[in-house]
Amino acid sequence: MSAAELMDYDKALELFEPVLGFEVHVELNTRTKMFSPAPNPANEEFHAAEPNTLIAPVDLGLPGSLPTVNETAVRYSISLGLALGCQIAESSRFARKNYFYPDLAKNYQISQYDEPIAHDGQVEIELEDGTLFQIPIERAHMEEDAGKLTHVGGSTGRIQGAEYSLVDYNRAGVPLVEIVTRPIFGAEHLAPQVGKAYVSTIRDIVRGLGISEARMERGNLRCDANVSLRPRGQEKLGTRTETKNVNSFRSVERAVRYEIQRQAAILAAGGTIIQETRHWHEDTGVTSPGRPKSDADDYRYFPEPDLLPVVPSPALIEELRAALPEAPAVRRRRLKEQWGFTDLEFQDVLNSGLLVEVEETARFGAAPAQARKWWTGEIARIANAQEVEASSLVSPQHVSELIALVENGELTDRLARQVLEGVIAGEGSPSDVVKSRGLAVVSDDGALIAAIDEALASQPDVLQKIRDGKVQAAGAVIGAVMKAMKGQADAARVRELVLERASQV
Repeated sequence: MSAAELMDYDKALELFEPVLGFEVHVELNTRTKMFSPAPNPANEEFHAAEPNTLIAPVDLGLPGSLPTVNETAVRYSISLGLALGCQIAESSRFARKNYFYPDLAKNYQISQYDEPIAHDGQVEIELEDGTLFQIPIERAHMEEDAGKLTHVGGSTGRIQGAEYSLVDYNRAGVPLVEIVTRPIFGAEHLAPQVGKAYVSTIRDIVRGLGISEARMERGNLRCDANVSLRPRGQEKLGTRTETKNVNSFRSVERAVRYEIQRQAAILAAGGTIIQETRHWHEDTGVTSPGRPKSDADDYRYFPEPDLLPVVPSPALIEELRAALPEAPAVRRRRLKEQWGFTDLEFQDVLNSGLLVEVEETARFGAAPAQARKWWTGEIARIANAQEVEASSLVSPQHVSELIALVENGELTDRLARQVLEGVIAGEGSPSDVVKSRGLAVVSDDGALIAAIDEALASQPDVLQKIRDGKVQAAGAVIGAVMKAMKGQADAARVRELVLERASQV
Protein backbone atom coordinates (compact mmCIF):
# COMPACT_ATOMS: atom_id res chain seq x y z
CA MET A 1 0.00 0.00 0.00
CA SER A 2 1.66 3.20 -1.09
CA ALA A 3 1.59 6.48 0.79
CA ALA A 4 -0.37 8.02 -2.09
CA GLU A 5 -3.37 5.85 -1.11
CA LEU A 6 -3.46 7.17 2.44
CA MET A 7 -5.62 10.06 3.62
CA ASP A 8 -4.06 12.87 5.63
CA TYR A 9 -4.41 11.90 9.28
CA ASP A 10 -6.13 15.10 10.43
CA LYS A 11 -8.53 14.93 7.48
CA ALA A 12 -9.35 11.31 8.32
CA LEU A 13 -10.26 12.35 11.88
CA GLU A 14 -12.51 15.10 10.56
CA LEU A 15 -14.56 12.59 8.56
CA PHE A 16 -14.44 9.47 10.70
CA GLU A 17 -14.42 8.36 14.33
CA PRO A 18 -11.84 5.66 15.09
CA VAL A 19 -12.90 2.73 17.24
CA LEU A 20 -10.12 0.60 18.66
CA GLY A 21 -9.74 -2.81 20.22
CA PHE A 22 -6.68 -4.74 21.36
CA GLU A 23 -5.92 -8.38 21.97
CA VAL A 24 -2.71 -8.77 23.92
CA HIS A 25 -1.14 -12.21 24.36
CA VAL A 26 1.08 -12.65 27.41
CA GLU A 27 3.38 -15.67 27.63
CA LEU A 28 3.62 -16.84 31.24
CA ASN A 29 7.09 -17.69 32.56
CA THR A 30 6.14 -20.92 34.32
CA ARG A 31 8.77 -23.67 34.37
CA THR A 32 6.59 -26.06 32.36
CA LYS A 33 3.96 -25.69 29.67
CA MET A 34 0.24 -25.13 30.05
CA PHE A 35 -0.88 -28.74 29.61
CA SER A 36 2.32 -30.81 29.55
CA PRO A 37 5.45 -31.34 31.67
CA ALA A 38 7.76 -30.09 28.90
CA PRO A 39 10.01 -27.11 29.80
CA ASN A 40 8.56 -23.72 28.92
CA PRO A 41 10.74 -21.74 26.44
CA ALA A 42 9.10 -18.51 27.61
CA ASN A 43 11.11 -19.05 30.80
CA GLU A 44 14.48 -17.31 30.53
CA GLU A 45 16.24 -20.55 31.45
CA PHE A 46 14.96 -22.40 28.38
CA HIS A 47 14.32 -19.76 25.70
CA ALA A 48 17.42 -20.48 23.59
CA ALA A 49 16.89 -24.25 23.31
CA GLU A 50 17.41 -26.09 20.03
CA PRO A 51 14.24 -26.56 17.93
CA ASN A 52 11.94 -29.43 18.88
CA THR A 53 13.75 -30.29 22.11
CA LEU A 54 11.24 -28.86 24.62
CA ILE A 55 8.36 -31.15 23.75
CA ALA A 56 6.15 -33.85 25.21
CA PRO A 57 3.50 -36.13 23.66
CA VAL A 58 0.70 -33.65 24.39
CA ASP A 59 2.54 -30.88 22.50
CA LEU A 60 2.81 -33.13 19.44
CA GLY A 61 -0.80 -34.28 19.59
CA LEU A 62 0.21 -37.92 19.86
CA PRO A 63 -2.65 -40.43 20.19
CA GLY A 64 -3.58 -41.24 23.76
CA SER A 65 -1.78 -38.22 25.29
CA LEU A 66 -3.89 -36.25 27.75
CA PRO A 67 -3.49 -32.66 28.99
CA THR A 68 -3.16 -31.67 32.64
CA VAL A 69 -3.57 -28.07 33.80
CA ASN A 70 -0.53 -26.14 35.07
CA GLU A 71 -1.54 -24.91 38.54
CA THR A 72 1.02 -22.08 38.54
CA ALA A 73 -0.34 -20.82 35.21
CA VAL A 74 -3.83 -20.70 36.73
CA ARG A 75 -2.54 -18.70 39.71
CA TYR A 76 -0.71 -16.32 37.40
CA SER A 77 -3.84 -15.88 35.28
CA ILE A 78 -5.96 -15.05 38.32
CA SER A 79 -3.36 -12.53 39.52
CA LEU A 80 -3.35 -10.86 36.12
CA GLY A 81 -7.14 -10.77 36.03
CA LEU A 82 -7.21 -9.09 39.44
CA ALA A 83 -4.56 -6.56 38.37
CA LEU A 84 -6.76 -5.71 35.38
CA GLY A 85 -9.65 -4.95 37.72
CA CYS A 86 -11.56 -8.02 36.49
CA GLN A 87 -14.02 -10.27 38.24
CA ILE A 88 -12.69 -13.80 38.68
CA ALA A 89 -15.10 -16.50 37.54
CA GLU A 90 -16.33 -18.92 40.18
CA SER A 91 -15.94 -21.59 37.51
CA SER A 92 -14.28 -21.37 34.11
CA ARG A 93 -13.93 -24.00 31.42
CA PHE A 94 -11.45 -24.80 28.68
CA ALA A 95 -12.67 -25.25 25.11
CA ARG A 96 -11.34 -26.60 21.84
CA LYS A 97 -10.82 -24.00 19.14
CA ASN A 98 -10.73 -25.95 15.90
CA TYR A 99 -8.63 -24.99 12.90
CA PHE A 100 -5.82 -26.58 10.98
CA TYR A 101 -2.35 -25.07 10.86
CA PRO A 102 0.97 -26.95 10.70
CA ASP A 103 2.21 -25.59 14.03
CA LEU A 104 -0.82 -26.96 15.93
CA ALA A 105 -0.24 -30.70 15.87
CA LYS A 106 -3.62 -31.53 17.45
CA ASN A 107 -5.50 -29.53 14.79
CA TYR A 108 -7.13 -27.58 17.60
CA GLN A 109 -6.03 -25.15 20.30
CA ILE A 110 -7.05 -25.52 23.93
CA SER A 111 -8.37 -22.11 24.90
CA GLN A 112 -11.33 -20.63 26.76
CA TYR A 113 -14.44 -19.44 24.99
CA ASP A 114 -17.65 -18.47 26.78
CA GLU A 115 -16.35 -19.20 30.30
CA PRO A 116 -13.08 -17.24 30.75
CA ILE A 117 -11.13 -17.12 34.00
CA ALA A 118 -11.51 -13.29 34.29
CA HIS A 119 -13.99 -10.80 32.86
CA ASP A 120 -15.29 -7.22 33.06
CA GLY A 121 -12.29 -5.12 34.10
CA GLN A 122 -10.78 -1.71 33.43
CA VAL A 123 -7.24 -0.37 33.12
CA GLU A 124 -6.16 3.23 33.50
CA ILE A 125 -3.41 4.40 31.13
CA GLU A 126 -1.50 7.67 31.00
CA LEU A 127 -0.71 9.37 27.69
CA GLU A 128 2.38 11.41 26.87
CA ASP A 129 0.72 14.70 27.83
CA GLY A 130 -0.40 13.30 31.19
CA THR A 131 -3.97 12.61 30.08
CA LEU A 132 -5.55 9.64 31.85
CA PHE A 133 -7.64 7.28 29.73
CA GLN A 134 -9.75 4.29 30.77
CA ILE A 135 -9.53 1.05 28.76
CA PRO A 136 -12.47 -1.35 29.24
CA ILE A 137 -11.45 -5.01 29.50
CA GLU A 138 -13.92 -7.59 28.26
CA ARG A 139 -12.04 -10.72 29.32
CA ALA A 140 -8.73 -12.38 30.07
CA HIS A 141 -8.63 -16.05 29.25
CA MET A 142 -6.11 -18.89 29.45
CA GLU A 143 -4.90 -20.80 26.41
CA GLU A 144 -1.87 -22.47 24.88
CA ASP A 145 0.46 -21.03 22.25
CA ALA A 146 1.07 -22.60 18.86
CA GLY A 147 4.46 -23.63 17.51
CA LYS A 148 6.65 -21.57 15.20
CA LEU A 149 7.02 -21.81 11.43
CA THR A 150 10.18 -20.74 9.64
CA HIS A 151 9.70 -20.22 5.91
CA VAL A 152 12.88 -20.93 3.95
CA GLY A 153 13.60 -19.42 0.56
CA GLY A 154 11.98 -16.41 -1.07
CA SER A 155 12.74 -12.81 -0.26
CA THR A 156 10.19 -11.92 2.42
CA GLY A 157 10.51 -14.68 5.01
CA ARG A 158 6.79 -15.36 4.57
CA ILE A 159 5.13 -18.45 3.21
CA GLN A 160 4.48 -16.83 -0.17
CA GLY A 161 7.44 -17.67 -2.39
CA ALA A 162 9.12 -19.91 0.17
CA GLU A 163 10.66 -23.21 -0.98
CA TYR A 164 9.71 -25.05 2.19
CA SER A 165 8.76 -24.46 5.83
CA LEU A 166 10.25 -25.78 9.06
CA VAL A 167 8.15 -26.38 12.18
CA ASP A 168 9.48 -25.90 15.72
CA TYR A 169 7.10 -27.27 18.36
CA ASN A 170 9.05 -25.85 21.32
CA ARG A 171 6.56 -23.00 21.67
CA ALA A 172 3.52 -25.29 21.24
CA GLY A 173 1.75 -25.42 24.58
CA VAL A 174 3.39 -22.39 26.17
CA PRO A 175 0.92 -20.88 28.69
CA LEU A 176 -0.78 -17.73 27.45
CA VAL A 177 -3.24 -15.25 28.81
CA GLU A 178 -5.09 -13.35 26.12
CA ILE A 179 -6.44 -9.98 27.26
CA VAL A 180 -9.31 -8.69 25.11
CA THR A 181 -10.64 -5.16 25.37
CA ARG A 182 -14.14 -3.99 24.63
CA PRO A 183 -14.47 -1.45 21.79
CA ILE A 184 -12.57 1.67 22.80
CA PHE A 185 -14.34 4.94 22.01
CA GLY A 186 -13.22 8.52 22.47
CA ALA A 187 -9.55 8.16 21.60
CA GLU A 188 -9.97 10.41 18.54
CA HIS A 189 -6.68 11.93 17.32
CA LEU A 190 -4.85 10.30 20.25
CA ALA A 191 -5.76 6.80 19.03
CA PRO A 192 -2.16 5.80 18.12
CA GLN A 193 -0.90 7.04 21.50
CA VAL A 194 -3.68 5.15 23.28
CA GLY A 195 -2.57 1.92 21.62
CA LYS A 196 1.07 2.44 22.55
CA ALA A 197 0.28 3.46 26.14
CA TYR A 198 -2.12 0.55 26.67
CA VAL A 199 0.35 -2.13 25.57
CA SER A 200 3.08 -0.43 27.62
CA THR A 201 0.81 -0.49 30.68
CA ILE A 202 0.06 -4.19 30.20
CA ARG A 203 3.80 -4.84 30.05
CA ASP A 204 4.31 -2.91 33.29
CA ILE A 205 1.53 -4.86 34.99
CA VAL A 206 2.78 -8.33 34.03
CA ARG A 207 6.38 -7.45 34.87
CA GLY A 208 5.28 -6.07 38.20
CA LEU A 209 3.47 -9.34 38.90
CA GLY A 210 6.57 -11.29 37.89
CA ILE A 211 4.57 -13.61 35.64
CA SER A 212 6.22 -12.86 32.28
CA GLU A 213 9.43 -11.48 30.83
CA ALA A 214 7.09 -9.40 28.61
CA ARG A 215 9.80 -8.84 25.97
CA MET A 216 8.03 -7.97 22.76
CA GLU A 217 11.06 -8.68 20.57
CA ARG A 218 10.99 -12.29 21.84
CA GLY A 219 7.24 -12.67 21.47
CA ASN A 220 6.60 -12.84 25.23
CA LEU A 221 4.10 -10.02 24.69
CA ARG A 222 2.22 -9.76 21.38
CA CYS A 223 -0.46 -7.32 20.33
CA ASP A 224 -3.21 -7.63 17.74
CA ALA A 225 -4.57 -4.16 16.98
CA ASN A 226 -8.18 -3.83 15.81
CA VAL A 227 -9.19 -0.64 14.04
CA SER A 228 -12.48 0.41 12.49
CA LEU A 229 -13.88 3.74 11.35
CA ARG A 230 -17.42 5.06 11.30
CA PRO A 231 -18.62 8.29 9.71
CA ARG A 232 -19.17 11.13 12.15
CA GLY A 233 -22.65 10.91 13.65
CA GLN A 234 -23.19 7.26 12.74
CA GLU A 235 -24.03 4.79 15.53
CA LYS A 236 -23.26 1.58 13.68
CA LEU A 237 -19.68 0.38 14.02
CA GLY A 238 -17.55 0.09 10.93
CA THR A 239 -15.87 -3.07 9.68
CA ARG A 240 -12.69 -3.79 11.59
CA THR A 241 -9.32 -5.08 10.56
CA GLU A 242 -6.96 -6.93 12.91
CA THR A 243 -3.26 -6.21 12.50
CA LYS A 244 -1.54 -9.29 13.91
CA ASN A 245 1.46 -9.72 16.19
CA VAL A 246 2.74 -6.15 16.28
CA ASN A 247 6.00 -6.48 18.20
CA SER A 248 6.94 -3.09 19.63
CA PHE A 249 5.23 -0.12 21.28
CA ARG A 250 6.32 2.13 18.43
CA SER A 251 4.90 -0.31 15.89
CA VAL A 252 1.54 -0.42 17.69
CA GLU A 253 1.39 3.36 17.41
CA ARG A 254 2.40 3.36 13.74
CA ALA A 255 0.08 0.49 12.78
CA VAL A 256 -2.99 2.16 14.32
CA ARG A 257 -2.20 5.44 12.56
CA TYR A 258 -1.61 3.68 9.26
CA GLU A 259 -4.86 1.73 9.39
CA ILE A 260 -6.84 4.89 10.18
CA GLN A 261 -5.33 6.64 7.16
CA ARG A 262 -5.71 3.60 4.87
CA GLN A 263 -9.32 2.86 5.81
CA ALA A 264 -10.31 6.53 5.60
CA ALA A 265 -8.97 6.76 2.03
CA ILE A 266 -10.95 3.66 0.99
CA LEU A 267 -14.20 4.78 2.65
CA ALA A 268 -13.97 8.34 1.32
CA ALA A 269 -13.57 6.93 -2.20
CA GLY A 270 -16.76 4.90 -1.80
CA GLY A 271 -15.04 1.59 -1.14
CA THR A 272 -15.64 -0.96 1.59
CA ILE A 273 -13.36 -2.36 4.28
CA ILE A 274 -12.77 -6.11 4.28
CA GLN A 275 -12.93 -7.83 7.65
CA GLU A 276 -9.51 -9.48 7.67
CA THR A 277 -6.27 -9.96 9.49
CA ARG A 278 -3.38 -7.84 8.29
CA HIS A 279 0.39 -8.09 8.59
CA TRP A 280 2.51 -5.20 9.84
CA HIS A 281 5.73 -4.53 7.94
CA GLU A 282 8.22 -2.79 10.21
CA ASP A 283 10.61 -1.93 7.38
CA THR A 284 8.09 -0.10 5.20
CA GLY A 285 5.60 0.99 7.86
CA VAL A 286 2.56 -0.48 6.08
CA THR A 287 0.06 -3.28 6.60
CA SER A 288 -0.81 -5.94 4.02
CA PRO A 289 -3.76 -8.37 3.74
CA GLY A 290 -3.61 -11.64 5.63
CA ARG A 291 -6.67 -13.88 5.71
CA PRO A 292 -10.39 -13.15 6.02
CA LYS A 293 -11.13 -12.66 9.72
CA SER A 294 -13.04 -15.60 11.13
CA ASP A 295 -15.94 -15.25 13.52
CA ALA A 296 -16.28 -17.39 16.64
CA ASP A 297 -18.69 -19.79 14.94
CA ASP A 298 -16.04 -20.65 12.35
CA TYR A 299 -13.86 -22.22 15.03
CA ARG A 300 -16.56 -24.70 16.16
CA TYR A 301 -15.81 -24.17 19.85
CA PHE A 302 -16.93 -26.93 22.20
CA PRO A 303 -15.99 -27.73 25.82
CA GLU A 304 -12.66 -29.54 26.21
CA PRO A 305 -13.69 -33.06 27.27
CA ASP A 306 -10.32 -33.98 28.79
CA LEU A 307 -10.17 -31.15 31.34
CA LEU A 308 -12.36 -30.35 34.33
CA PRO A 309 -13.57 -26.78 34.97
CA VAL A 310 -11.24 -24.49 36.91
CA VAL A 311 -12.89 -23.61 40.24
CA PRO A 312 -10.61 -21.36 42.33
CA SER A 313 -11.49 -21.08 45.99
CA PRO A 314 -12.43 -17.69 47.43
CA ALA A 315 -9.48 -18.05 49.80
CA LEU A 316 -7.04 -18.44 46.88
CA ILE A 317 -8.47 -15.40 45.12
CA GLU A 318 -8.13 -13.27 48.25
CA GLU A 319 -4.59 -14.56 48.83
CA LEU A 320 -3.60 -13.51 45.31
CA ARG A 321 -5.43 -10.18 45.63
CA ALA A 322 -3.51 -9.39 48.82
CA ALA A 323 -0.22 -10.09 47.02
CA LEU A 324 -0.88 -7.70 44.11
CA PRO A 325 1.80 -5.05 43.55
CA GLU A 326 1.00 -1.36 43.18
CA ALA A 327 -1.17 -0.30 40.28
CA PRO A 328 0.96 1.31 37.53
CA ALA A 329 -0.48 4.80 38.18
CA VAL A 330 0.25 4.59 41.92
CA ARG A 331 3.72 3.23 41.24
CA ARG A 332 4.52 6.06 38.84
CA ARG A 333 3.59 8.68 41.41
CA ARG A 334 5.70 6.96 44.07
CA LEU A 335 8.75 6.64 41.84
CA LYS A 336 8.57 10.25 40.69
CA GLU A 337 8.60 11.44 44.29
CA GLN A 338 11.22 8.90 45.39
CA TRP A 339 13.60 9.80 42.55
CA GLY A 340 13.09 13.55 42.90
CA PHE A 341 12.47 13.98 39.18
CA THR A 342 10.82 17.07 37.79
CA ASP A 343 7.60 16.64 35.81
CA LEU A 344 9.58 17.01 32.59
CA GLU A 345 12.24 14.48 33.60
CA PHE A 346 9.70 11.88 34.67
CA GLN A 347 7.57 12.41 31.57
CA ASP A 348 10.72 11.87 29.52
CA VAL A 349 11.04 8.41 31.07
CA LEU A 350 7.35 7.62 30.54
CA ASN A 351 7.40 8.77 26.93
CA SER A 352 10.39 6.56 26.22
CA GLY A 353 8.57 3.51 27.61
CA LEU A 354 11.60 2.76 29.78
CA LEU A 355 10.21 3.20 33.29
CA VAL A 356 10.77 -0.47 34.14
CA GLU A 357 14.35 -0.37 32.89
CA VAL A 358 15.18 2.80 34.84
CA GLU A 359 13.59 1.37 37.99
CA GLU A 360 15.45 -1.95 37.71
CA THR A 361 18.75 -0.18 37.00
CA ALA A 362 18.27 1.92 40.13
CA ARG A 363 17.43 -1.25 42.05
CA PHE A 364 20.87 -2.59 41.10
CA GLY A 365 22.42 0.46 42.79
CA ALA A 366 22.64 3.17 40.14
CA ALA A 367 21.51 6.72 40.86
CA PRO A 368 18.05 7.17 39.23
CA ALA A 369 19.23 10.33 37.44
CA GLN A 370 22.11 8.42 35.86
CA ALA A 371 19.83 5.51 34.96
CA ARG A 372 17.48 7.94 33.21
CA LYS A 373 20.38 9.61 31.42
CA TRP A 374 21.72 6.38 29.94
CA TRP A 375 18.41 4.71 29.07
CA THR A 376 16.70 7.73 27.50
CA GLY A 377 19.96 8.99 25.97
CA GLU A 378 22.61 6.75 24.48
CA ILE A 379 20.72 3.45 24.72
CA ALA A 380 17.55 4.92 23.22
CA ARG A 381 19.63 6.50 20.43
CA ILE A 382 21.15 3.16 19.50
CA ALA A 383 17.76 1.44 19.71
CA ASN A 384 16.18 4.02 17.39
CA ALA A 385 19.02 3.61 14.89
CA GLN A 386 18.58 -0.16 14.92
CA GLU A 387 14.76 0.09 15.04
CA VAL A 388 14.52 -2.23 18.06
CA GLU A 389 13.26 -1.88 21.61
CA ALA A 390 15.87 -0.38 23.95
CA SER A 391 15.13 -3.09 26.52
CA SER A 392 16.35 -5.74 24.06
CA LEU A 393 19.85 -4.26 23.77
CA VAL A 394 21.24 -4.43 27.31
CA SER A 395 20.16 -5.52 30.78
CA PRO A 396 19.50 -3.11 33.68
CA GLN A 397 22.20 -4.93 35.66
CA HIS A 398 24.82 -4.18 32.98
CA VAL A 399 23.70 -0.55 32.73
CA SER A 400 24.07 -0.22 36.50
CA GLU A 401 27.55 -1.73 36.32
CA LEU A 402 28.48 0.68 33.53
CA ILE A 403 27.28 3.65 35.59
CA ALA A 404 29.29 2.41 38.59
CA LEU A 405 32.46 2.27 36.47
CA VAL A 406 31.92 5.91 35.47
CA GLU A 407 31.10 7.00 39.03
CA ASN A 408 34.24 5.25 40.32
CA GLY A 409 36.39 7.09 37.84
CA GLU A 410 37.33 3.93 35.93
CA LEU A 411 35.61 5.18 32.77
CA THR A 412 34.83 8.54 31.23
CA ASP A 413 31.48 9.06 29.53
CA ARG A 414 33.25 8.76 26.19
CA LEU A 415 34.85 5.45 27.12
CA ALA A 416 31.59 4.26 28.68
CA ARG A 417 29.84 4.71 25.33
CA GLN A 418 32.45 2.45 23.72
CA VAL A 419 31.95 -0.10 26.49
CA LEU A 420 28.19 0.04 25.96
CA GLU A 421 28.69 -0.72 22.27
CA GLY A 422 30.74 -3.77 23.25
CA VAL A 423 28.09 -5.01 25.68
CA ILE A 424 25.38 -4.62 23.02
CA ALA A 425 27.60 -6.49 20.56
CA GLY A 426 27.64 -9.45 22.94
CA GLU A 427 31.20 -9.09 24.22
CA GLY A 428 30.18 -9.67 27.82
CA SER A 429 29.59 -7.49 30.87
CA PRO A 430 30.94 -3.91 31.06
CA SER A 431 33.92 -5.16 33.09
CA ASP A 432 34.61 -7.83 30.48
CA VAL A 433 34.55 -5.25 27.68
CA VAL A 434 36.81 -2.84 29.60
CA LYS A 435 39.33 -5.63 30.05
CA SER A 436 39.19 -7.09 26.53
CA ARG A 437 39.30 -3.70 24.79
CA GLY A 438 41.69 -2.06 27.24
CA LEU A 439 39.41 0.89 27.82
CA ALA A 440 40.04 1.76 31.48
CA VAL A 441 40.90 5.35 32.37
CA VAL A 442 44.62 5.98 32.83
CA SER A 443 44.86 6.99 36.47
CA ASP A 444 48.66 6.97 36.73
CA ASP A 445 49.65 10.62 37.26
CA GLY A 446 53.19 9.75 36.16
CA ALA A 447 51.98 8.72 32.70
CA LEU A 448 49.76 11.80 32.47
CA ILE A 449 52.55 14.18 33.54
CA ALA A 450 54.89 12.68 30.93
CA ALA A 451 52.29 13.31 28.20
CA ILE A 452 51.60 16.82 29.55
CA ASP A 453 55.29 17.78 29.62
CA GLU A 454 55.67 16.58 26.06
CA ALA A 455 52.66 18.61 24.93
CA LEU A 456 53.87 21.75 26.76
CA ALA A 457 57.35 21.40 25.27
CA SER A 458 55.91 21.17 21.75
CA GLN A 459 53.69 24.28 22.30
CA PRO A 460 55.86 26.92 24.02
CA ASP A 461 53.51 29.70 22.92
CA VAL A 462 50.61 27.99 24.67
CA LEU A 463 52.76 27.47 27.77
CA GLN A 464 53.52 31.20 27.89
CA LYS A 465 49.84 32.11 27.52
CA ILE A 466 48.95 29.89 30.47
CA ARG A 467 51.69 31.51 32.56
CA ASP A 468 50.31 34.91 31.55
CA GLY A 469 46.96 33.96 33.10
CA LYS A 470 45.12 32.92 29.93
CA VAL A 471 43.89 29.68 31.44
CA GLN A 472 41.61 28.89 28.50
CA ALA A 473 44.72 28.27 26.42
CA ALA A 474 45.18 25.03 28.39
CA GLY A 475 42.52 23.47 26.15
CA ALA A 476 45.05 22.92 23.38
CA VAL A 477 47.36 21.01 25.73
CA ILE A 478 44.48 19.01 27.21
CA GLY A 479 43.37 18.03 23.71
CA ALA A 480 46.90 16.88 22.80
CA VAL A 481 47.17 14.83 25.99
CA MET A 482 43.76 13.22 25.51
CA LYS A 483 44.78 12.28 21.97
CA ALA A 484 48.07 10.82 23.20
CA MET A 485 46.21 8.81 25.85
CA LYS A 486 43.63 7.65 23.25
CA GLY A 487 40.86 9.29 25.22
CA GLN A 488 41.58 7.14 28.25
CA ALA A 489 42.22 9.97 30.68
CA ASP A 490 40.05 12.04 32.97
CA ALA A 491 39.96 15.45 31.29
CA ALA A 492 39.34 17.21 34.61
CA ARG A 493 42.43 15.60 36.15
CA VAL A 494 44.48 16.40 33.04
CA ARG A 495 43.43 20.05 33.34
CA GLU A 496 44.55 20.16 36.99
CA LEU A 497 47.90 18.71 36.09
CA VAL A 498 48.38 20.99 33.05
CA LEU A 499 47.94 24.12 35.17
CA GLU A 500 50.17 22.70 37.86
CA ARG A 501 52.97 21.74 35.45
CA ALA A 502 52.75 25.01 33.52
CA SER A 503 53.84 26.84 36.66
CA GLN A 504 56.70 24.46 37.22
CA VAL A 505 58.20 23.62 33.82
